[in-house]
Amino acid sequence: MSWMRRTICQMSAWQEKRTDWKADRDAFVADQKAVRKTGKLPEHLGPPPSGFALLPWLLMGMGAFSNLFQGKTPNPWIGGIGLLVFNSLYIHVVFRAFTKEAREARSTRGALLALGIVTCLLGGLYGGSWLLFFPLLGLAAGAIVRGRWLGRTGLGLSALAGVVAGLRDGWGAVNVAYGTFLSTMVTAAILSLSDAVRELRAAREELARQAVEKERLRFSRDLHDLLGHTLSVIVVKSEAARRLAPRDMDAALVQVSDIESVGRQALTEIREAVTGYREGSLAADLDRAGSALRAAGIEPAVRQSGPPLAAQTEVLLGWVVREAVTNVVRHSGAGRCEITVDGSAEHVRLRVTDDGRGVTPPGGPGAPESSVPGMGGTGVGGRGIGCTGIGGTGLKGLTERLAAAGGSLEAGPGVRNGFTVVAELPVDPAEPARMAEPVEAAR
Repeated sequence: MSWMRRTICQMSAWQEKRTDWKADRDAFVADQKAVRKTGKLPEHLGPPPSGFALLPWLLMGMGAFSNLFQGKTPNPWIGGIGLLVFNSLYIHVVFRAFTKEAREARSTRGALLALGIVTCLLGGLYGGSWLLFFPLLGLAAGAIVRGRWLGRTGLGLSALAGVVAGLRDGWGAVNVAYGTFLSTMVTAAILSLSDAVRELRAAREELARQAVEKERLRFSRDLHDLLGHTLSVIVVKSEAARRLAPRDMDAALVQVSDIESVGRQALTEIREAVTGYREGSLAADLDRAGSALRAAGIEPAVRQSGPPLAAQTEVLLGWVVREAVTNVVRHSGAGRCEITVDGSAEHVRLRVTDDGRGVTPPGGPGAPESSVPGMGGTGVGGRGIGCTGIGGTGLKGLTERLAAAGGSLEAGPGVRNGFTVVAELPVDPAEPARMAEPVEAAR
């Protein structure tokens, strides 16, 4: 009874494949109708090839079946059994030809070999219309055999068909051999081309998905760096305004004015980040960093030297200034912060140092009790960058940015005390020319 259950399961699987094939075919027909109306290329490639596409070729055996039914075939029981075995093996082989694992299985190759033996026996025994089973054998072989063995297989089957047909049909063997070779090569070529088209389509969809993920990551890093620094400045200046309001209302109003200016600048930068054309200005970032440090009660010392920098280099260094100053303001407890930019013809170095607490283990004295969501450096020890090295969200993103531009970012304890962030970038002479076109397009 086990063979009966296997047969029922196989029939159910074929029925499901046929249903899926019909659904894909209907979708393909609908797409073709839409193409005729709109003129756009169809998104649906049609139903993938399956064993059902090779079943109609069994009609080539109708001549042998007719001879068998009319009693023109000697030993009809042998012919009937041979015809049944041939059809069963052919169906089994072609339905396993469209799955790579099943196609390359040893049992499939064994079934193809058995199909070849049955074809030779029937063609050699009866000849005539029974020789048309050789092109059917070529169809099955072309569906199974791919790659470097295809040519040898096609020539071997053609020679075999020619020899057997020559013994039974004389010069008619040329047509049988040619038909066998043609059916083998054409079937393999069509199925290989179909697989290549579908693989290319899948690869294109995967590349598009990766591009979307990459752009999403870039945009999330931009928003993190923008909002982290801006929110930190707003919080610090709000605290300063609250402290100054009871005793010096004019000074408090100055801080409130700065908060308004920072908020407006943040809105502008976010709009520019959304459009993808944010032109950075390192001088403006240094000015805002000095203002944020003074509002937090930290003495800033900013020095910049060297030749003018390319726009993209200023953008990257501006991100580093924002992240490092945000960490100093939020977590360092420093009294002084130095920001130094040294440029030369080959490279530019940005160094941010403070005299604060330095590296503090998570949960230890001086560790931040809370963090503002979206701020640079949140979620890491002492200063947001100390305990785990460059592992925080902000500095990790900056490390990736600088590495993509051929630079590097280092963060760690200072020589005496405090913390130090050092960023280095190469200076490419051709970079200003390359950046000019996007900047002009943005304007």
